[in-house]
Amino acid sequence: MCCNDNTQDKEVQVEPIIPVDLESIKGMRFFDPHVHMSSRTTDDYQAMADAGVVALIEPAFWLGQPRTGLDTFRDYYGSLIGWERFRSSQFGIKHYCTIGLNSREANNEELAEQVMEILPQFIYKEGVVGIGEIGFDDQTSAEEKYFRLQLDLAKQAGLPVQIHTPHRDKKRGTTRSMDISIEQGLNPYSVIVDHNNEETVREVLDRGFWAAFTIYPFTKMGNERMVEIVKQYGTERIMINSAADWGISDPLAVPKTAALMLARGISKADIELITYQNAITAFGQSGQIDEKDFDSIQSIDQSTKFEGNTILRGGQQPRIDKSSVIIR
Repeated sequence: MCCNDNTQDKEVQVEPIIPVDLESIKGMRFFDPHVHMSSRTTDDYQAMADAGVVALIEPAFWLGQPRTGLDTFRDYYGSLIGWERFRSSQFGIKHYCTIGLNSREANNEELAEQVMEILPQFIYKEGVVGIGEIGFDDQTSAEEKYFRLQLDLAKQAGLPVQIHTPHRDKKRGTTRSMDISIEQGLNPYSVIVDHNNEETVREVLDRGFWAAFTIYPFTKMGNERMVEIVKQYGTERIMINSAADWGISDPLAVPKTAALMLARGISKADIELITYQNAITAFGQSGQIDEKDFDSIQSIDQSTKFEGNTILRGGQQPRIDKSSVIIR
């Protein structure tokens, strides 16, 4: 060891590690306003319910590979207002959805034209709380064309809009999305701009839009970063979601972030706004959300069927004991 090294004389400041667990938020209610439950298992529904999630919104999105025909869209939209809504109810979670042509598949203009024709058949259905998720992916002219058309549809239907901001060139895409929303005559207060980060949040809030943040490993936002954003910007028009899908994601991102916020000194009242109430206020502009429904749905009969189908298979009993090692 070098005799000139005197680092042992300096006191190193280490931030104490505060234990974080879901027990700290027991009894709180959560609303996940962007989660792709068609990609998740019933175990995920059970875990979300156990963690306090009482309601969620499932946006229509890209399924990982291009759809090849109009009927695949028709069936997918039908599942969002049908089977998936039923499946969620079987775990005591109120399911809503947003319906739209996603930005990636808007680039197939021949198919996109057909999809635009059927959207009015779905957007007025019970449980549909907005047009979404729509916006930009590669920021092409086709994406802009169908983005504008769907904004017009939202205005006609009196529905909020859920905007997907692009993964690439996010800041420009976010600004452009807001510019176009205003050009099409939408009130910023009716538009939820999703997948924000430190680079976009200031402009979104300054212009009067809702700023949603996706807590998603590696590609979007970590919840430690989210804590710092809340400390800097507060709670007005800010909400968080998990966007849990078929990728590496976490359907418990909302309650886990709530637990971390509590451990880092954010009040329960502020946490409630970010993880529950703001989503209700924003998407409640659809006229479709009534908090009393969150209580009534808690009465669960998992033997109930939807079009002849149930979530139980082969004589299963409701709510299996997941602590058991034996799977029969």
